[in-house]
Amino acid sequence: MAPEIRDARLRALLVGVDSGASELWSFDDTFDELRRLALTADLQIAGRLSQKLPAPHNVTYLGKGKTEELRQLVSALEAEVVLFDDELTPRQETALTRLLPDSVMVVDRTALILSIFADHATSREGKLQVELAQLEYELPRLRGKWSHLTREKLGGASGARFGAGESQLESDRRLIRRRIALLRKKIEAIGRERRTQRQRRSSSAVFRIVLVGYTNAGKSTLLNRLSSAEVLAYDKLFATLDATTRRIGFEGGRQATLTDTVGFIHKLPHTLVASFRSTLDEVREADLLLHVVDAASPVMRAQIAAVQEVLVELGAEGKPQLLVLNKGDEIAIGEAEALKERWPGSLVISALRGEGIDELRRRLSVLSERSAGPR
Repeated sequence: MAPEIRDARLRALLVGVDSGASELWSFDDTFDELRRLALTADLQIAGRLSQKLPAPHNVTYLGKGKTEELRQLVSALEAEVVLFDDELTPRQETALTRLLPDSVMVVDRTALILSIFADHATSREGKLQVELAQLEYELPRLRGKWSHLTREKLGGASGARFGAGESQLESDRRLIRRRIALLRKKIEAIGRERRTQRQRRSSSAVFRIVLVGYTNAGKSTLLNRLSSAEVLAYDKLFATLDATTRRIGFEGGRQATLTDTVGFIHKLPHTLVASFRSTLDEVREADLLLHVVDAASPVMRAQIAAVQEVLVELGAEGKPQLLVLNKGDEIAIGEAEALKERWPGSLVISALRGEGIDELRRRLSVLSERSAGPR
């Protein structure tokens, strides 16, 4: 599995390459998100190091001079974790691990997100999905310097480590592949149950609404507000992972189902999208996607684009959407009006305070009525 980074308050050095490749995301924006991810994982930020390059170096991520600076900075700051803002290739990870002291963990953005997911998964399905993503991420990264994967550990849901020596690598890979195959079977069985449940909801002609959005946009809070549910909602990244469905009612007796899904993020690991596909099938089969956006975020446009990218990957880009600009209580009135002009048909609400919820209910009622009829 990916390196364990759950010990509280480990000192982390953040490292990134500023390639200037994105029009929507500045380097400072992505680096700040890496910082928030690190804090979510309960890491202590010891410092940061960055370099402007057209692209990360294909072996050491940073250039030669910066690599030496990295080595010295790790020693000076007594960093225990070096956290990279991109997914490292196996070659890069091996080179950096050899460069730094054995006691220092090399962790990339993908491994960090996977670790956070592992911490936050509570349901059996969620734990299986995260473990599958971790093993698929780790398989090409097995290295001979780590203690080998025991059969006992691979038989469980967590704790699998690396191979002890070159003689163990093929054995370790076989064990991981077997575990991956078993996890896929278990997840597929749960997926069949989910499909049966969705077919029942579909045959009942109930309007199906699915919440999608960037992590920490307020989806769970909105689910609670609309359905009087009691889903835990925290002000942190990936607070909830498991899909939750509740019924909501409208005037005239019509009903709809409202499903919360895992939040998306910039550079969301493809292994997670693949592993959570059975859960995210809810998105593809929805009648309406309620796209919840953090209206107070300075990178709101970039977050909207990131969500749309994942929807394309899921094959759900053509689904009807209603854009809901949440956290309207944190922005000025004039700014709210400007946002509604920029995104015609959108609604500005505050799920936390209940502002704009009545108008949202009215809009959802109208949309559900329009879709009524043979399904």
